Amino acid sequence: MRRLGIIFVFALVGAAFYVLMRWSTEGGAPGSVVAPAPASVVLRRGNGFEPETLDPQLARSDAAFGIARDLFEGLTAFDGDANVIPAAASAWQMSADGKEYRFTIRPGARWSNGDPLVAEDFVAGWRRLVDPATASEYAQILSPVVNARDITAGHQQPDQLGVAAPDATTFIVHLAAPTPYFLGLLTHPSTYPVHRPTLAARKADYAKPGVQVSNGAFVAVDWLVGSRVVARRNPYYWGNAANHIDELELYHFTDFDSELKAYRGGELDVTYTIPQQQFRWLKANLAAELKVSPYLSTYFYGFNLTRAPFKNQTGLRRALSMVIDRERLTESITGVGEIPAYGFVPPGTSNYTPQSSDYRGWTPEQRLVEARKLYAAAGYSNAHPLEVEIRYNAGEVHNAIAVAIADMWKQALGVQSKLVKEEFKVLLVDIGQKQVTQVFRSSWIGDYNDAFNFLEILQSDFGVNHPGYANPAYDALIRRAASTIDLGARRELLQEAERMMLADQPLAPLYFYVNKHLVKPYVRGWHQNVMNVIYSKDLSLAK
Repeated sequence: MRRLGIIFVFALVGAAFYVLMRWSTEGGAPGSVVAPAPASVVLRRGNGFEPETLDPQLARSDAAFGIARDLFEGLTAFDGDANVIPAAASAWQMSADGKEYRFTIRPGARWSNGDPLVAEDFVAGWRRLVDPATASEYAQILSPVVNARDITAGHQQPDQLGVAAPDATTFIVHLAAPTPYFLGLLTHPSTYPVHRPTLAARKADYAKPGVQVSNGAFVAVDWLVGSRVVARRNPYYWGNAANHIDELELYHFTDFDSELKAYRGGELDVTYTIPQQQFRWLKANLAAELKVSPYLSTYFYGFNLTRAPFKNQTGLRRALSMVIDRERLTESITGVGEIPAYGFVPPGTSNYTPQSSDYRGWTPEQRLVEARKLYAAAGYSNAHPLEVEIRYNAGEVHNAIAVAIADMWKQALGVQSKLVKEEFKVLLVDIGQKQVTQVFRSSWIGDYNDAFNFLEILQSDFGVNHPGYANPAYDALIRRAASTIDLGARRELLQEAERMMLADQPLAPLYFYVNKHLVKPYVRGWHQNVMNVIYSKDLSLAK
């Protein structure tokens, strides 16, 4: 429920009645009425599925990252158009060789308990991220930093990471090689600082609302699992004067029909997304509130390459991908302008030409003939069909896609599919452990606008390489691209890597997302961008 305001309770003392009139002691006229305190401004946003944590270093879902961006702040952030801007760092300098960055921590930056934010808090946060004991799936995001790879592999200690804090306001980063995307990478929540005293004293519940100390525009005060996370204005935030929101309520839904009902019932100001099947109705009836735009995100089915039946079976994986009718999926099931995906890196990615599987230009008949040859070569037939399990998280669209793909595989190849629907957090655990998955539904959302962010996750040692893809030649291309300054040469390396990966088919890209939200007319400051990052502190309510 929206907080209506502060209710004043006036006590009766003896027989005297306290009258709501007083003489002004500041030059006002006799009989001035005491003005009520202003009502709290509460922003209510849909935030997707239930998050797994409020800890930025342990977060791995879009819901968790969304909350982290409101509670914490990194060295850099995005503006409304997803350009990188200063955040907790007010400025930085890069060395001539591109291998050292010197950040100046913003004067006046503080934690939500009033403690000063200092450079050592970033040192601690980054060391915690790469420490194998933390078990962060995003540890490799700092791989450009000196010694980061060896630390995450357990070959060196976290205190050997190439970062330093010579004084309270200076944070120095040493890179193993020039990294063109480095400043964009630092917008990611995994790179946020830690409040060292709280982590030391309350390690087990460091991220619990009421315990957690954060450095962003808001501080978490409650988490009602299955419903919402509540955060309130951080009065110590350096940009607090520009924040027009007093309280933030982030709601979580297991299905987006329920989210739409909440929005239409006046319980939400902004939705996380919209139900696909309602798009035409919404476009006809709530067009002014419907916001649709391109998004750097790919929806895909992953194959578990660490176990049968897909281990060492490139042909089988290609056969299954070939017979998926992506146009049918985007026209008949999703239907909100999504783009059929034959590659992994989305269109609109900066300084990049997205690549496609070689069979993109084939006719359906040509794909079918080749897929059946590959299926038979893998040892399967009508008499001995492939039996496969598809795991996906609950949701109308996810279910419809799973049913459609199972039908496509059966009609084209005779595959027998078992559909397993799970809660999102359960699915994440199953995918990460790899013991139970064969085929799984997933998506990758760009953390920064660069093709490297999509392609690096399929390196053999990357924490969220969920298919378990391991190709030394691919790894070598990605490493070369990471250290190449020339943008043209770097682009060629990344494009070659994407083509190589698509030929190996560790996953089947299905479509590229679009941003889709409903935003109430009184919400000000909403600005669609390809990263789909809109900080709550940049919004206001004109009611």
